[in-house]
Amino acid sequence: MAFTRATGKHRRPSRMQRSTARAAGVAALATTGVIGTVAAPAAFAAEPSVEQTGLTPVVTMGDTAAQQIDAQALAQQHAADEAAAKQKAEEAARTQAAEMAERAKEAAEKARAAKERAAREAERKRLNSFVPPISGSYVSTSYKASSGLWSSGSHTGIDFHAASGTSVHAVGSGTVVEAGWGGSYGNQVVIKMNDGTYTQYGHLSSIGVSVGQQVTPGQQIALSGATGNVTGPHLHFEARTSPEYGSDIDPVAYLRSHGVGV
Repeated sequence: MAFTRATGKHRRPSRMQRSTARAAGVAALATTGVIGTVAAPAAFAAEPSVEQTGLTPVVTMGDTAAQQIDAQALAQQHAADEAAAKQKAEEAARTQAAEMAERAKEAAEKARAAKERAAREAERKRLNSFVPPISGSYVSTSYKASSGLWSSGSHTGIDFHAASGTSVHAVGSGTVVEAGWGGSYGNQVVIKMNDGTYTQYGHLSSIGVSVGQQVTPGQQIALSGATGNVTGPHLHFEARTSPEYGSDIDPVAYLRSHGVGV
């Protein structure tokens, strides 16, 4: 009996073809990174031979390799989650620090503004305040006192006890309108006050301001003395409705109306 050579699709693959198929499968696994975790070569021996099935053999992974890949993927995901959480926390910390810095800046600005307002208010009160023309003194001659020493027959102001050279202060804020010799008043200074009234300081030994100069409460404007028509050193003080002689008003009532105790 004669035998014929097997042909067609049922022809058994040659040894070279079988080797090539296995090599192709291993190469594919190496490309995907699975080659390092597949089962040992002995696992391949368990699969049916080509001679038994007539099918092209394939490489399969065992459960252990798959578990290792899953564990690696899970670890990578965990690391990624931790990195994202860390970045989020850092961003939140930066945002919180920026907000705190902004709040601190706003608080500092508010404190500075409050301090400036307080300083302006204190200065406003100071400029609107009144003080005695001579510190620690007293009235030695009252207003409207009668005597032949005065040409009008009565005193047009009040006298403050003061030795020559005692500091004389502006009683309030205003502008100097006269500074120089005033006849019987000797050396004098007349100030137009900010409220529109006038104050006069007479018998001065020296003058420290000039016409047009702005003065503030308590500012030294002169030194007391005994110039003009006097019997001894003192300060003559008048309150007036105009800079002219004869427009005098009660200086004690004037000072008291502005909070000065005399």
